[in-house]
Amino acid sequence: MRFATQAVHSPRHNNDEVGAIMPPIYQTSTYRRPPDGIDSSYDYARAGNPTRTALEQTLARLEGAQHGIAFASGMSGTDAILRALRPGDHMVASMYLYGGNYRYFKQVLAPMGISVSLIDFADLSMVEKTLTSSTRVVWAESPTNPLCQVIDLAAIADRGHSVGATVVVDNTFASPYLQQPLSLGVDVVLHSTTKYLGGHSDLIGGFVCTNDDEWAEHLRLMVKSVGAIPGPMDCYLVLRGTKTLHVRMERHCKNAHTIATYLEAHPKVERVIYPGLESDLGHAIATKQMSDYGGMMAVHLNTKSAQHTSDVLHECEIFSFAESLGGVESLIGHPATMSHGALSAEERANLGIRDSTVRLSVGIEDSDDLLEDLERAFRKI
Repeated sequence: MRFATQAVHSPRHNNDEVGAIMPPIYQTSTYRRPPDGIDSSYDYARAGNPTRTALEQTLARLEGAQHGIAFASGMSGTDAILRALRPGDHMVASMYLYGGNYRYFKQVLAPMGISVSLIDFADLSMVEKTLTSSTRVVWAESPTNPLCQVIDLAAIADRGHSVGATVVVDNTFASPYLQQPLSLGVDVVLHSTTKYLGGHSDLIGGFVCTNDDEWAEHLRLMVKSVGAIPGPMDCYLVLRGTKTLHVRMERHCKNAHTIATYLEAHPKVERVIYPGLESDLGHAIATKQMSDYGGMMAVHLNTKSAQHTSDVLHECEIFSFAESLGGVESLIGHPATMSHGALSAEERANLGIRDSTVRLSVGIEDSDDLLEDLERAFRKI
């Protein structure tokens, strides 16, 4: 089956007796033990839940993975992966990452004696120089948060594997509809299901998938031992969102391209970073490894006034000034005080995040309304 059909038709639950189209919400913490000699996949809901199983099977299938494990959040999925590291291990990560990862690396990994090298993955020679025999994990996002840098995933996977490292990619910005990193040689794929997979800004969740049996065993051990699991209602909501993923992503991409093209020529905008623009540095790689260019973009406003930027953020009416991304509604964010607020001004500057940088999560509204909303807000500059 092709992607759209797979997205709509979730795996049927084996014990469904009434022919329900949607998997039931198994709101239970425990299960009756079967008679001796009869196998049961479920005993306690921390270890497994049928609604969660349906979600894991659905998302794994969309990513082309043999194994899928759902978590309570994207960060709990990150934590489960990196708990495989031990003191003395080394990790190489893209310097262009979600700000919460910086916090995790500094405040969780560093005290455990795990070193992290943050570099620009666009420079493959630097990647090769930074990898060592103690490098256990290579970590990337593509497109990155918030500046939408596109990473050549096949090239990074090849470099990581040359030293025996596991290559992990956060695929949240793209979703499996636009990009399937496992097919490019990546070993482990991470999602915040809070974003495009859920799609309606009404849940928190995470998901990790892989074709590697040992990694799957490690991740399931973390689920059972640490317990950062999504509840059955959250799993149901992601399953519901998945059924319209392909339709939503097509509209996200169409609207984003319209807005990026408009803003690229706008006098109040210094630069638009969106891989769908031919002028974008990542356009060629994105065209090679993605089926479309996504609904996220970064915009450097043509102002040095913090007040002007604040006015734009608060003047928008359809673009809500809010955290997160990937919902059907459009959001505008300020990376310097939101996703990367924990970094110093110098660290943000090194990443290219300015006080005048805004991040747009383009929703599925009418694109003319979105353009008019931004045009009205830009009058504040």
